[in-house]
Parts: sequence; structure tokens; C-alpha cells
Amino acid sequence: MQTKVVKIDSANIDDAAMKEACDLIRAGELVAFPTETVYGLGADALHPEASKKIYAAKGRPSDNPLIVHISKFEDLVSIAREVPPQAKKLADAFWPGPLTMIVWKNDRVPYETTGGMDTVAIRMPKHPVALRLIEGSGCLIAAPSANTSGKPSPTEASHVALDMDGRIPMILDGGPVGIGIESTIVDLSESTPMILRPGYITQEMLQEVLGEEVRMDPGIIASDSARKPKAPGMKYKHYAPKADLVLVEGETDKVVARINELVREKQQLGQKVGVIATDETFSRYEADHVVSIGAREDEDAIARHLYKILREFDDWNVDAIYSESFATPRIGQAIMNRLLKAAGHQVIPV
Repeated sequence: MQTKVVKIDSANIDDAAMKEACDLIRAGELVAFPTETVYGLGADALHPEASKKIYAAKGRPSDNPLIVHISKFEDLVSIAREVPPQAKKLADAFWPGPLTMIVWKNDRVPYETTGGMDTVAIRMPKHPVALRLIEGSGCLIAAPSANTSGKPSPTEASHVALDMDGRIPMILDGGPVGIGIESTIVDLSESTPMILRPGYITQEMLQEVLGEEVRMDPGIIASDSARKPKAPGMKYKHYAPKADLVLVEGETDKVVARINELVREKQQLGQKVGVIATDETFSRYEADHVVSIGAREDEDAIARHLYKILREFDDWNVDAIYSESFATPRIGQAIMNRLLKAAGHQVIPV
């Protein structure tokens, strides 16, 4: 299969290119497209065979559910067995935007899309290309991140091409994404809302809108390989570079000293080593490749650069990566969730 890459100007979307993409979706084929979080790999969410093609292209485990992307709240109503009262409140506050809600599904949604679950994950993306693809195709679009399963999510079309060239018919290149980490996932299928994946929309923001407690799933930071995932990213190792990634956590001076010590040990074994630093610590490391993820006070930049940096280390063929931890106040939990998944929960406290 030849993969066609089509550049799309989000401010001036080309109708002919979008028609071709929409026709592919309607025909049960796959199209990669930009959202405000990461690039998605889309197919008709209500077409079982189309959803199967997503799993095949990604090499994704079949019990890992897909998120259904919609363009209006009525689409949620059309595929939900029941609509929890919190859903409309959250949609009014955060949609379109980086929030996914889990509700009980009705029979319109095939189990091939939900990973065998009786619940369905739904979000309305805040990106003109994504919304045009949903509206123009007339389909609800199931779309996980457009990368090979387990690898860092794509934040640019070139990342998608690296993983998906020859596997899918089309990539819509809308340039780099804005946020850079996946949506927050909140489960509304139980009596108390629960965050299953942290993201740009925080627990505090959800509680403020709902006026009630929103719990945080304990599996977000802990590793639990025994449970059946109710949301993408809960069970499997995700976002991982090729090299072994280890986080070092503690007071800054001690972290820098320990990482430099670990780097020297690896280099003495003839290994090439990378370090993920910040603007504040960048000059203090002595590895083969040192990359700053941004200033500590700029959480948005840290989130936006994370996956791109992990992919750069793949390009440089490093053997090991050490990273500082990022317990930043607003979306630090979301950033650490991704890093812990990428590191397979390997953390060295100092």
C-alpha cells in the first residue's frame, strides 16, 4: 500500500483533499489526522471491520479500547445507552477539547471498537481538520494515536509517516499539534466520576464544573498488568522509546549528580546515553545527547515536547535514557503518567 501525505492548512482547509479523506473513512479505510492533542489514526467507529484495521495497522492489543471522536453532543446521545447528568455539564465546559468521557454504550457501537467493553470512550476534538473529517465523512471516527502500539505518540505528521508508511492510505498533515499529550479520560459509567488517564483537563477543573468529587484511579501512577483496561493506556507499556528509560526523582542537585554517575557507568560499558533535562539543568549533564524539555515553570512546553524528544533519542540510537521527574503543579501528573509508562515504571529515588 502506498501512503499519501496531504498537507492541510488548518486555517484554509482544501475541500478536494478533505473529500478524498472523507471518502476513505466512509469506505471503511484508515486516515491519520491531526487533533489538538496528538495525531489520530481514524476509521468509521460503527464499522467493525474498519476498527479491526486500526488494531492491525498499530499492532495494538484487541482489548485496548478505542476513543470515538464526534463533532456534536447529539452524537454522544446517539451511541450511549444512557447519558449521565455529568456528561452535558462537562461537554458544555470542555468540548470541543482534550476531554474523553466513558459512558455505557448502546448496540450501535461494535465491541471491535470498545475492546470488548460495554462502555465507550467519546471525545470531541478541538481541531478544524478533525472536526471537518468527522462532519464531512458523516461518520463517528474511532481514533487512537497514529503510532505503532507502544511507541511515543506522534505530534507531527512525520512521526506518523515513520510508523504508518505503507500501512494506511492517507495522512493529513496539519503541522505540529498544540498540546502534545493525550486527552484526560473520565469514567462516568459509575456513581462517582473517576479519572482513568490524566491530561490537560485536571481533576480540580472537573470537580469545579461538576460540583462533586472526582476520583483519581490508583492505576494511573501504579503499574497493574492484571486488570482489563477500561481506557486506552491503562494496562500496556506505552509511549516507549527503543532505549531503556529510567526516571531519577528527588532534590535537583542530587538528581543531577546521580544521573551523571549513571551516565558514566553506561559509557564505561561502551553505551551511548541520553538525558532529558530542563532549561535550568541542561548545562550540568555530561551525556552523549542531552535534550532540554523546556523550563520547569512552562508545563505546556514540557507536555508539547515530550514525545518528540523520545522519538529523537530513537533517531540517535542511544542505548539508555535517564530523565528528571516533573512534579509540576498543574499537569505534572499527566506528564509523569506518560513518562512512567514509557519507563515501564523504572524510578530511582535519590
